[in-house]
Amino acid sequence: MQKLSPRISSVFNCMLFPKCQKSTKSSDIFDRNAKRRQRESSAQKDDFAVYQYVKEEFGYRMADRVWDIKRLFTHAIELSSGSGFVTQNLTREIVENVVLCDTSHTNLDRIKCPEEIYCSKILIDDEHLPFRNECSDLVLSNLSLHWVNKLPELFSEVIRCLRNDGVFLGAIFGGQTLYELRCSLQIAESERLGGFSPHISPFVEPTDIGSLLNRAGFNLITIDVEEMTINYPSIFELMFDLQGMAESSVAWNRRLHLNRDCLIAAASIYRELYADKSGNIPATFQVINFIGWKPDLSQPKPAKRGSANFSFKDIENLNLKEQ
Repeated sequence: MQKLSPRISSVFNCMLFPKCQKSTKSSDIFDRNAKRRQRESSAQKDDFAVYQYVKEEFGYRMADRVWDIKRLFTHAIELSSGSGFVTQNLTREIVENVVLCDTSHTNLDRIKCPEEIYCSKILIDDEHLPFRNECSDLVLSNLSLHWVNKLPELFSEVIRCLRNDGVFLGAIFGGQTLYELRCSLQIAESERLGGFSPHISPFVEPTDIGSLLNRAGFNLITIDVEEMTINYPSIFELMFDLQGMAESSVAWNRRLHLNRDCLIAAASIYRELYADKSGNIPATFQVINFIGWKPDLSQPKPAKRGSANFSFKDIENLNLKEQ
């Protein structure tokens, strides 16, 4: 049997498949305590910054979306801020005060805010927001919501914290994220074990996010989807980087272990199905970007049904008149 290098062996033993535990709440999908430990462990690595390329990129893109909103936000909240992936790209011209929230002490210590922005840091869990009602006019969340057990409750909490006409800007991994890795593992297990178990945590779809925002009471909802494809030498480097990102699975139903033969087979299948001419394998990160506004009387409203003075049925006649 093919031997694994010490580095790859450590990935196999410690990263994707930690020991299963019984959920304390039957409705919970994820072990939030395990995720908190992962984030703290990742933040303590000397080469922490090396693995943050996905969050860094989409943090920059989210900041760009904030700049597109032509107003000055007096008070903003960045949830699961990491090392301040969004805030580090803002200035006082757009935001005056920011509260950065994370579950990791070390992540908060790493944050270097722009000098002109007043920043405060709070150690909290995203699922339990301690803020008073209508305290902020901007809430940001960059690639962390996919680990929240109850998104409807969180969205309701966010709209509670927002002032009227406040903005909720978020980015969350979508259903096509890491589909190459998921398919390769499933094929390898099916061929060798006669069935497969989930190794990639479940993700939401764009329609889910729209429905949840609408149900929470947000107005003027906008959603778009982006994909980032990153090439790796092999499945093992991909898995090692996922560990460095603190993106290892913490689903309560995660497997105790992955058969070593299946892992080696999955690496071969991944390369056979997806590798490019140079032998590198792609990994897709699908990101759902969304924006929702807390209702306010100043916001534009749709015209009442039947109030239009022109019918779509008359469009052809309009063209004839113009001729």
